[in-house]
Amino acid sequence: MDIPERKDLRGASFQGANFAEANFEKANLEGANFEKANLKGANLEKANLIEINLREANLEGANLKGADLFEANLKEAHLEGANLIWADIRWAKLEGANFEKAHLEGARLEGANLERANLKEAHLQGANLTEANLERANLEAANLEGTNLQGTNLKGANFEAAFLVEIYGLSLDQLSKVKSLHNAKLDEELLIPLKEKYPALFEGPD
Repeated sequence: MDIPERKDLRGASFQGANFAEANFEKANLEGANFEKANLKGANLEKANLIEINLREANLEGANLKGADLFEANLKEAHLEGANLIWADIRWAKLEGANFEKAHLEGARLEGANLERANLKEAHLQGANLTEANLERANLEAANLEGTNLQGTNLKGANFEAAFLVEIYGLSLDQLSKVKSLHNAKLDEELLIPLKEKYPALFEGPD
């Protein structure tokens, strides 16, 4: 579906609407309500999605490259395989959202709340997660090479088989609070002391 001409949809309400494959490229959707809407495969590249409500929306495979999602609500949203490369997702509400296999390379996630989010096999290379909340998030087999985790809350997060190399701001204290580092790839300066002090983190499931 192509959205004709009218690209300024600030504050509009589309709760539960079907916009599968719709074209919202560069549209202004600031403050709009798309709660539980179907946006599967939609094109939202470089769209203004500041403070948008996408709670429980289906954005599977959607293109959000370079989109502005500052303070957006994406709680429990479905973003499996979505393209969020270079997206601005600062201070967004992402609790319980599903980002499995999503592309978040270079994304800005400072202060975002990703509590309980599913980031299994997500691509987070070069993303900025400063002061973000990843408590109890699932990052199994996720690629975090070159990410910034300064002040990030990792309590109870699952990093099994995750790629955690050349991370900025990552400390032993942060990693000591995670759920699992089984088969995770880490720089030696973190791996060696962690295995000495917290060997249980590297044990496989029972």
